[in-house]
Amino acid sequence: MFALALGCGTQNRDGDWLELFFPAPLLEPAAALVKPVRELLGERRGNQALAVTTRQLRTLARAWREAGHEDQASYAIALQESDQPCVLVALREDLPPTSTPEAYLKLHLLSHRLARPHQLNLEGLFDLLPNVAWTSDGAIDLDELPEKQLLARLDGRMLTVFSVDKFPRMVDYVVPEGVRIADTARVRLGAYLGAGTTVMHEGFVNFNAGTEGPAMVEGRISAGVTLGRGADLGGGASTMGTLSGGGELLVHIGDNCLIGANAGTGIPLGDRCTIESGLYITAGTKVVLVDAEGLPSEQVKARDLAGQPDLLFRRNSLSGAVECLRSSQHHLLNSSLHDHN
Repeated sequence: MFALALGCGTQNRDGDWLELFFPAPLLEPAAALVKPVRELLGERRGNQALAVTTRQLRTLARAWREAGHEDQASYAIALQESDQPCVLVALREDLPPTSTPEAYLKLHLLSHRLARPHQLNLEGLFDLLPNVAWTSDGAIDLDELPEKQLLARLDGRMLTVFSVDKFPRMVDYVVPEGVRIADTARVRLGAYLGAGTTVMHEGFVNFNAGTEGPAMVEGRISAGVTLGRGADLGGGASTMGTLSGGGELLVHIGDNCLIGANAGTGIPLGDRCTIESGLYITAGTKVVLVDAEGLPSEQVKARDLAGQPDLLFRRNSLSGAVECLRSSQHHLLNSSLHDHN
């Protein structure tokens, strides 16, 4: 089996899922965990998201405890004692998700660091995530929101709406070990944050994107973009993702790269590259190559330099031309800001 998770969530009045929480999702689960699940599913084929009863939870808990998987058994017991709707998601293959529980499981797998960005099939994900009001009372269906707001007022309190979005905050579901996030609303569920990552107040990390290890994020990591270890995305800097008209070129920022404040890139960068502040590089940007003596040589498009290491991109302050030169100097993070998250 590819993935397995037992969880609970919120439904609207029609019984449609609004959101789901999986405390301990599993990738490539052990055979002892899979066996009772297969018995429960019976003749069902393909990937499944099955609403489970208290009796079924009790059966799973007993089987998992006998197999020595105490943590999973404890989750099953906790769920059967709650009044929340529960679901068992069993993915036999990594196929495009076909239900909201499957979509939420894949987002959990990313934020739990069980799968890396681009490792999972997320085709059609957006269509399966309902647009939800995320409030001080949890997830609420938009059609039911006015009534909930009125009932809160009649109860002498105000219902606060934090956002209206398809994606919730990551930290309401997963808090990865070894990270700091100054404004939790700016990291979506489905982000992958490596240990040692610091996301400052203006930083943003989308789903299916993130950092491989220690990194400073003061800019925007768009969907599909990844930063290598030791990368620094400066204040107001941005990266070009593949959503909202973006291209198909996947942007990876290599190790020990520096994207200066208000700069950005639409091409992948190799290790130890720097883009000076205020300079945005796209695939079609015309770049003048500068030799070791500081003299211009040929002109190329930035896409021809994609993925190459040890490059410094700058704008000539006299001519305005974008220049690129080889540089042996590279950026190092301040370890005291990341080593003890």
